[in-house]
Amino acid sequence: MTYVVTVDALIPKSSTEMDPLQRAGAVALIEDGFSSVEAIEGPDGMEVDLLDTIVAVYPGGAILKVFVDAAALEFAEEAVRSVVGELLERSQLLADWQIERCEVELHPELAQESLAAADGPDALPDDLADRKARHTESPTPGDESEGYDAEAQAEVVRGQMLARADQLRSFPPVIFGVLDDEDGEDDEEGAGEFATSPEDAKLAAGALAYATDIFVDELFQDVQTLTEEDTTAAECDGPLWHFEGLPERYALQYDARFARRFLVTVIAMTTRFTDGSFQQLSCVAEELALKLLLTETNVTLETFGLLDDGVSAALDSFADNVYEDMDHEWLYDDSMDGIDESAVGEDLGVAPMAFKAWFTPFNEGRYVHPSAAEPAGAAQ
Repeated sequence: MTYVVTVDALIPKSSTEMDPLQRAGAVALIEDGFSSVEAIEGPDGMEVDLLDTIVAVYPGGAILKVFVDAAALEFAEEAVRSVVGELLERSQLLADWQIERCEVELHPELAQESLAAADGPDALPDDLADRKARHTESPTPGDESEGYDAEAQAEVVRGQMLARADQLRSFPPVIFGVLDDEDGEDDEEGAGEFATSPEDAKLAAGALAYATDIFVDELFQDVQTLTEEDTTAAECDGPLWHFEGLPERYALQYDARFARRFLVTVIAMTTRFTDGSFQQLSCVAEELALKLLLTETNVTLETFGLLDDGVSAALDSFADNVYEDMDHEWLYDDSMDGIDESAVGEDLGVAPMAFKAWFTPFNEGRYVHPSAAEPAGAAQ
């Protein structure tokens, strides 16, 4: 079975944060280390196949997504912890890094059910589409399953989200609608009544960071599905998590190649969110990626009963501040097809939105990952 193991590796607490050049060097060292590994020896000599890796480095360390084929979750986690530890020790520059976390993230209730059911009558369905539907169901308030306390689990997840809020270094609380001190002093008309509370802003920020892991994992599964079937989102028989959420008019062009470019774009965008370097969204693909990420964040919060009006308002404020405009929404309206190439679009300053331009930077100051921004003239 394929598992996605998340590894948090941190620089020593006594060290200064890495600058951009050091972060680039860390990425190269980690990726080079993984490139030399095909399989890992797990517990009791059990072989674990290494399928793929994603490396995202920020000033305080790195987040790794390691995709492995293993007989059991525990084998996957132990094998990945072993190989990452060895890769860090092997490099003089990374030898002092510490592995803070190495785990497969599963929905607690469904993981418990899977273990309890095994091959019994409550075993998860073999059909992937049915299994996806099962795993995307939200726990219902009336669920009386033994051994699962929805309120307690919600508190656990809430704590995990709050602990990750500081990872979004590019976004101070004001981006989530919190009034700064100067605004608070000048508030004479009661505008503060409509401001976001710091607590809601922190939970919204943490939820975004929490949902990013889920989003990336699911996108990678979509890439695998499209690659294995050698087809497009419009023709795919297997379940897809997110590519069905992109503008439907281009579904025949969402193939494995596009999916890989989109995944790289998501990683590049969210890395800028966490390393403090984010300034503006760079291209149409990033605008669409953020739309999907916000949807994932809302769904995750709602799943655990954490999406109240305050947190929802904080996420709305975040979207309002990060998006420069909402022109990308026209891609979901067939009646607006081609507006970017019309006289009206020119008057409104609409950026090119044709499919071939999705990974093209809006201007020279925007960053698009080289693996996504292919040379001009490449087939689209």
